[in-house]
Amino acid sequence: MTTGLNVNIRTTPAGPVIELEGHLDHYAAPQVLTLLPGLTLRPGQQLVVDLAHLTFCDSRGLSVFIAARNCAFAADATFVLTAVPGHVTRIFRITGLDQVFTTRTAAQAAEDDRAPPAG
Repeated sequence: MTTGLNVNIRTTPAGPVIELEGHLDHYAAPQVLTLLPGLTLRPGQQLVVDLAHLTFCDSRGLSVFIAARNCAFAADATFVLTAVPGHVTRIFRITGLDQVFTTRTAAQAAEDDRAPPAG
């Protein structure tokens, strides 16, 4: 049984950031999947999914990350997961998804990677 998922989407110059807090499981995954088509994502931007406050992730959660990655690539944008918790990193290693996803330690670092040059 799920303990809930809070989703916050914020827009940055580099692209949208989806912040997930709580359990991303069979029950909560549709909540995120329904948001993906409505994201404003332009070519060259980056879709960031911030996992700093993710407490649980099952196989349905993994499918959400894959769908988000596909959404970004369909828009000719890049995709990055940030602040990936240890329990999710372990799942990525076991499944081979550590070879698929780009990760950063924090959402701000991912945004900084994509920020336009000053001047």
